Amino acid sequence: MADNTFAIRIITPERVFYEGEAEMVEFNTTEGEIGIYPGHIPLTVIVKPGILRIHEKEGERIAALHSGFAEILPDKISILAEIVEWPDEIDEKRALDALQRAKDRLKDRYENLDVARAETALQRAMARINVLK
Repeated sequence: MADNTFAIRIITPERVFYEGEAEMVEFNTTEGEIGIYPGHIPLTVIVKPGILRIHEKEGERIAALHSGFAEILPDKISILAEIVEWPDEIDEKRALDALQRAKDRLKDRYENLDVARAETALQRAMARINVLK
């Protein structure tokens, strides 16, 4: 591993989504967006739905990253995610339908609405759609 890269491993319950080297990684956490370079201080964060950007020597790869945890060490990052999807794995119509359902739920705010769950569904749908753009 070169000095300007670090190891990254992303796993979901179903598969090893990505394993390789990166120059930088960006994703959303509950504390805001984070960008990680080699040599980052050790940190553990909670992942929030959004776009994952993996900056490799060959270019940038993007994916929709949903809930999970990330362990950041100076020479590697491990992300344990509920769901991660490359753009070609996303069904655009289904994502647009999910976005509309989430917006409708939040707009109507019926009595037993779980607002946090509806907001998370909205964030996931938006992440999928933004990855497709």
